[in-house]
Amino acid sequence: METEEQARNRFQLELEFVQCLANPNYLNFLAQRGILRDRSFINYLKYLLYWKEPEYAKFLKYPHCLHMLELLQYEHFRKELVNAQCAKFIDEQQLLHWQHYSRKRMRLQQALAEQTQAQPQTAPPHSNAAAK
Repeated sequence: METEEQARNRFQLELEFVQCLANPNYLNFLAQRGILRDRSFINYLKYLLYWKEPEYAKFLKYPHCLHMLELLQYEHFRKELVNAQCAKFIDEQQLLHWQHYSRKRMRLQQALAEQTQAQPQTAPPHSNAAAK
């Protein structure tokens, strides 16, 4: 039986570990040391899929970790991570995603603000019309 403190510690450790999976260089490190071939570690990665549930995912700061966790379920992906060029490519793609995501999000927010300002202020349909 796990105490409340042990459960809290396990939660924090698993949270930190899952977020480390967003780092392709760390994944490359694990792959080069053969850890990604270890059956018990692969089972652990499968167990960690519970972090995809909204009640747990809300604690994550690095959402890419969930995508990497999903990809780590596939043997082919785990094998490719041994190659440093693969990790470098993933790292570059993540950087590009975040650069474009920020710009795109800013443009969408500006467009929404302009659209909101351009809409005329209308009274709700249940206004004083019935009182007249």
